[in-house]
Amino acid sequence: MKCPYCGHTEDRVSDSRQIDDGETIRRRRECLACKQRFTTYEKVEKANFFVIKKDGSRQPFERDKLIKGILTSCTKRPVTMKQIENIVTQIETLNNNTHRQEVPSKEIGEQVMAHLKDIDQVAYIRFASVYKEFEDLQSFTRELQTMTDDDSPDSQNNEDN
Repeated sequence: MKCPYCGHTEDRVSDSRQIDDGETIRRRRECLACKQRFTTYEKVEKANFFVIKKDGSRQPFERDKLIKGILTSCTKRPVTMKQIENIVTQIETLNNNTHRQEVPSKEIGEQVMAHLKDIDQVAYIRFASVYKEFEDLQSFTRELQTMTDDDSPDSQNNEDN
């Protein structure tokens, strides 16, 4: 491993531990030349899937791109980076486990919204407004009404009847 401080290629590992439920190994290293310490992460590379966009084009799934989209909807909201990482990890794992090589972007968007709805409703609405391409105030209001109806005790009682 190349030292990020001096570029020397020899180091020693002072600590290793599993994180992310054993999905990742975190290693603390010490450069043998400059004695600086740094952290590296080791993770199994997964065979990712392709995303089928609305226009029919296909592109490889990009974890960072999904994180960026979710981060935008969570701006100034009490949503932690760890929560966002967990959402993306769950979506990535779910779609990799289906063994499909291609997943429509619509499915990924729906998965994100399902997670955000449970974490932060404002972030959910922000994400939905871009994802569902609200064209006017009425479509935005309809989504808010649907969300409110889903959460109201009356709607839960009506479902039982």
